[in-house]
Order: sequence, then structure tokens, then C-alpha cells
Amino acid sequence: MQLDVNDEVRNVKVSGDTPLLWVLRDQLDLTGTKFGCGAALCGACTVHLDGEPVRSCSTPVSAAVGRKVTTIEGLSEKGDHPLQQAWLQEDVPQCGYCQSGQLMSAAALLRRSPKPSDDEITNAMSGNICRCGTYERIRRAIHVASAMPVAAAPAAQEKP
Repeated sequence: MQLDVNDEVRNVKVSGDTPLLWVLRDQLDLTGTKFGCGAALCGACTVHLDGEPVRSCSTPVSAAVGRKVTTIEGLSEKGDHPLQQAWLQEDVPQCGYCQSGQLMSAAALLRRSPKPSDDEITNAMSGNICRCGTYERIRRAIHVASAMPVAAAPAAQEKP
């Protein structure tokens, strides 16, 4: 089957019910997307399907056929997305394990709401667990990124 991942058409030979996470990591060597709980509860495996955040551990690869998949590797070509810059500025990561999922959820939020309120941030990020408890830093980083030029960059990179 063919997948459009990070603006590149890729062919994979897997069963349609294989979780997208394992196709990304094991078949396509895109290891930025992490396995956390395997039950779509923690958010570590968050990627975008047509610009919307989904849990790749519970999304069958067949659901991605004909759709645009964006992983953390595809968020920005050089790793300089405003959210990535703000994450560093605000010292968000501690262990870092959840960060790719956090960033992907935050990118989808900024695409929908370029200047989100605290409540919007809380709602959008509520499905992402950070065992290190960096939630306040995450909130600050999202606000910082929302004030940067092209904070909604994923919308420009993701085709509808």
C-alpha cells in the first residue's frame, strides 16, 4: 500500500490492521514518534492525519491510505518550527519521551487557533501525558510560539 508521509509517497507491505505507529517506526524508520501506552491514552504516538492529531498506536495503517501523514520529522524541514524554538526557549523537555506527541498536538492546536487561550491549550493538550510534569512550561511555550511569525506553519506545509 502507498502512504503519503511527510510529503513523500512511501510503499509498505503490511497488513491493513497494523498500527500506523509500527509502520512509521519499523518500516519507514521514522522513530521520532514514540510508543507509550499502546491504548491511545498517553499521546506519545501522536501524528497528524490530514492535519488532525491522531494516536498512531491505535490507528490502523489502512486509515492512512489516501491521506497525508505528518510525523514529528515532518513538522519542519530543519527542526525550526516556532513550537520547536519555543520548546527550547522555555526548557520544556526533561526526559523528552513525550515531546514529539506534545509538539504534534500543539501544532494542530495552533493551526486551528493561532492565538489560543489557556482553556484552549488545556483542552487540546489534555490527552498528552508528561510524566515529568512540564505542563506549565508546555503552556508557556505554546503562548510563545503563538506570538512568533508563522506559528501556524503546519497549515502551510499540510495540504488539505
